[in-house]
Parts: sequence; C-alpha cells; structure tokens
Amino acid sequence: MNNPIEYVPIITTIFSIYFVKEIYEHYKIRKTKYLLWWTIGVLTFGLGTFAESINVILGWNEINLRYWYIFGALLGGFPLAQGSVYLLMDKKFANISTYVIVSIIIIASITVILTPINIPNDFDYKLTGSVFTWKWVRYFSPFINLYAFIFLVGGAVYSAIKYFYKKDKQARFMGNIFIAIGGLLPGIGGIYTRMGYIDVLFITELLGLVLIYLGYRIIKDDKYKNITR
Repeated sequence: MNNPIEYVPIITTIFSIYFVKEIYEHYKIRKTKYLLWWTIGVLTFGLGTFAESINVILGWNEINLRYWYIFGALLGGFPLAQGSVYLLMDKKFANISTYVIVSIIIIASITVILTPINIPNDFDYKLTGSVFTWKWVRYFSPFINLYAFIFLVGGAVYSAIKYFYKKDKQARFMGNIFIAIGGLLPGIGGIYTRMGYIDVLFITELLGLVLIYLGYRIIKDDKYKNITR
C-alpha cells in the first residue's frame, strides 16, 4: 500500500492547472515577458508533479522517469526564475541567459533520454535519477537549480527589501516574502530527494506552489488597487 504522502502530487497538479489558467489570463492582458515565463514556469511545475502522480497511480516505468527528470529536476524552477530575470534585470542579460540556460537544458534533456537505466536489486521503484547508468547526467541539475534559486528566491528577496521601507508597498513586501519562501521549499525537497527521501519533495512542492500563488495574488491585487484608485 502506498504512503498517503505519495498522493500529494495529484493535489499539486490540480492546483497548478488552476494557477496556470489564472496567470495566463493575466498574461493575455499585460503581454509581458515576465508573465509569459511565469506562466510557463507554473505549467512545467505542474507537468513535473503530473509525472509523480502517474508514478503513484500507474506505477513506475522508464519513460515516465525520464519525463519526470526533465520537467522536475532540469526545468524545475528555471522558467519562474527567468520571469524574475525579465522583470528585474537588464533585457540584454535576460535574453543571453535565456539562450544559455535553455541550451544547457536541451543538452541535459538529450542525455537523460539517451542514458541507459540500471535497476538495482533493492530498488523501491520511486522516481530518482540514481538509476541512470551515466551518473554524470545528474551534474546538470544542480547548476540549473542554483541559477533558479539565485534569481527566483534572490529576486523575491531583493524586491521585498526594496518595498520594506515603503509604507504604501507593504503588501508587495509580504507578497515577495511568500514567493521567496515558496521558491526555496522545492529546492529543499530536491536535496532530500538526492538523499533518497522523495516524499519530502512532494510536501515542499505543494507548499511552495501555494506560497508562490499567494505571493503572486497579493502583489497582483495590490497593483490593481493602485490602478483603480
């Protein structure tokens, strides 16, 4: 019998569908690159948890493992972080970093697709890259995730500090705090996954996405209030 925690990704996937719909509607109105990347980010987040949902409902299979690793471990928080890059950084830097990181992700994805799978005798049939025969394939994800951490969490912290001393911007300060914590949690779960505790990732993914959504809504609602005043 599966651990009840293993069903949490189903909830996360359903919530991500709701979040994608809302943020995409926002993007259609504003047509900004940062909202486009955030929409892609929530979508890829949901695609990763969808793979986890497949694993618990239908069982382990090699194709789903590779799919999960590409959307979960490689893409991870990168699109969300890239949205923050387009929002906060110089456009030239944003464009160059997009080409560089996307190229790395494409190369890494190809290696994930091509690497043979080696199943140990004591394998528990959970989603993990430890079964990849080419062990070096797993070296891509820490670099990509570090980039995502710096610009998603760092960008949110930077914005929070900027708004902290502005009395009329306290909502945006709080929203960015939620986004920073939400962006940090899946990374913590990823560390536990490498240690063999993937159930921790399921919880941190759900909590992280909920906090990012709350932060997004707080900031969005605050901007709307200022426009309609």
